[in-house]
Amino acid sequence: MDQTHQAPNLPQSNDTGNRTKRDAIIDAAAAIFSESGYSGASIDAIAVRANVSRQTVYNQIGDKEKVFRAVVTEITQRSSAGFFSVLETFPDAPADLEADLCAFAARLLKVAVCEPSGRWLLRLLSLEGARHPELFTTWREYGPGRKHPAMAARFAQLALGGYLDIEDPSLAARQFMALVMSDVRSDLQLGIPIPESELEGLARNAVHTFLKAFGKR
Repeated sequence: MDQTHQAPNLPQSNDTGNRTKRDAIIDAAAAIFSESGYSGASIDAIAVRANVSRQTVYNQIGDKEKVFRAVVTEITQRSSAGFFSVLETFPDAPADLEADLCAFAARLLKVAVCEPSGRWLLRLLSLEGARHPELFTTWREYGPGRKHPAMAARFAQLALGGYLDIEDPSLAARQFMALVMSDVRSDLQLGIPIPESELEGLARNAVHTFLKAFGKR
């Protein structure tokens, strides 16, 4: 796994086999926590899903609480990395504003929202966010705290370029993301995957509504 996706303060290893085992444990644990919640998950179940021994889970990460913390940290960082990689493709000087924003919104859904880390994160927030708020510090830092300002800066550029009619770029960014998420959030929070074939249509609906509010008059 790329170093940017590793949980802070966890021991690093140059052993590719150890990293592969650790990645398998994180993925297995994320899936099980999102299916069963924190209380319903067990180290034994995580070990079976990851195809490793119980002792390997303890050696690689630690007890269930440490595994949960590592899962929340790493899937948040993965999802955030996906978001910012897509943000680099934001249409700063669009030839066709609606088409280009639709393509951008579809990429966001595919790469940063509906892929496994994004799905796991939304599900865990739904299941455990209220019960264990202290475990979601990383999400608060990497999620809304960084994403909305970065998106607002891009919409401010479009407004300055005369493409949009925006007085408050921060509001525009929040509402854009709310619209993009509106038709997928509830299903993902319930653990229901969204077929990739539907994402472009959902993106078009979001952008069409967004432009009714912020498009040039």
